Amino acid sequence: MKVLKIKGGKKLKGTINIGGAKNSAVALVPAAILSDQTVISNVPEISDINALKEILSYLNVEYKTKEDKLFIDTKNIQNKPITLEHSKLLRASYYFMGALLGRFKHAEMYFPGGCTIGERPIDLHLKGFESLGAKVTAKDDKYIIDAKELNGATIDLAFPSVGATINIILAAVYAKGKTTINNAAQEPEIGNVIDFLNSMGAHIKGKDTRTIIIEGEKPLKKGNITTIPDRIEAGTYIIAGVMCGDNLKINNINPNHIQSLIDKLKEMNADINVNDNYIIANQTKNLKNVEITTETYPGFPTDLQQPMTTLLALAQGISKITENIYENRFQNVKYLNQMGADIKIEGKTLFIKGPIQYQSSEVVTTDLRGGAALILAALSAQGLTTIKEIKYVLRGYGNIIKKLSKVGVEITLEDV
Repeated sequence: MKVLKIKGGKKLKGTINIGGAKNSAVALVPAAILSDQTVISNVPEISDINALKEILSYLNVEYKTKEDKLFIDTKNIQNKPITLEHSKLLRASYYFMGALLGRFKHAEMYFPGGCTIGERPIDLHLKGFESLGAKVTAKDDKYIIDAKELNGATIDLAFPSVGATINIILAAVYAKGKTTINNAAQEPEIGNVIDFLNSMGAHIKGKDTRTIIIEGEKPLKKGNITTIPDRIEAGTYIIAGVMCGDNLKINNINPNHIQSLIDKLKEMNADINVNDNYIIANQTKNLKNVEITTETYPGFPTDLQQPMTTLLALAQGISKITENIYENRFQNVKYLNQMGADIKIEGKTLFIKGPIQYQSSEVVTTDLRGGAALILAALSAQGLTTIKEIKYVLRGYGNIIKKLSKVGVEITLEDV
């Protein structure tokens, strides 16, 4: 088991360069199998990408990595059933459903893995495939999705799901005629996937809107894309700067993608200076309490709820966070309280009383963003904090040890 050890109480000085977005890259890699040859740049160095490479190899897809670029060649691809072992590697394995269905009109795989942050059904994905003319057979968590042909359709999503929106797009690019997705998710990562597919020759309109239109059955050619900056990684380090920063520069970001976070930090009177592609953050005393409700984009992102909870424990008075996306995303609260926080859970709402001083402890990571929340607390705490099961954090924060060490954090990753 890998554990992270952090000696807290240090000021963070220097620059943290943000990598490619995890939530974008894990969709771009499966999307690449819709074309014979593609290049994806600014690929983050995270374990989720390594898991996707395992699936590519299993499907006989050739790839090579050079610096931050991933070159993918699918000329010899074999559409084999994706095993339970591969399906469970990560949540985003389900994007191979849409991509394989689009290219081969057939896909087989098991229910995907990922963090246990609540119910994350894939029924909207499957209903979308059925609307395009596919037959879905499910048995013991295995899904067989088959179609003689795919035909464009109008699909009204009951909820603006990022995964369902992307998966339907991946299948629809090879469907006959026009597909319209209403109530589509509009996260920036979806726009990144759309740009990638359009670079291959697809005809997709409606980027960054609730209505996406795909003109299907267009021949796809070589494609290339640069992964957008990771807005959740950026937000996490900005919060770290507000907690412990001394002119900490968070570089290579798109502030428009994290405007909801910026607005809340300003409401708290956080000392941040926002520029075109970077933010300077400083440790801020006398932070004001705020109320936050997680929503789909452009609302406050659920992926920043847990890191933000850590910060709010340092604010004056009682702050409130309501989690509207995932019902099991408070697993980190137990350990934050163990480190000195005063947080109460009432249904889907947290009441966070501050200000407190975090104390070092031995804690356990239960999910990706919950782990980030514990790291933030450890940075602020006096003494040595040990964080177990850090594998979850390595799924989504590339080079986190190197990045934090570079700005003055005493941090080590150990095998125990």
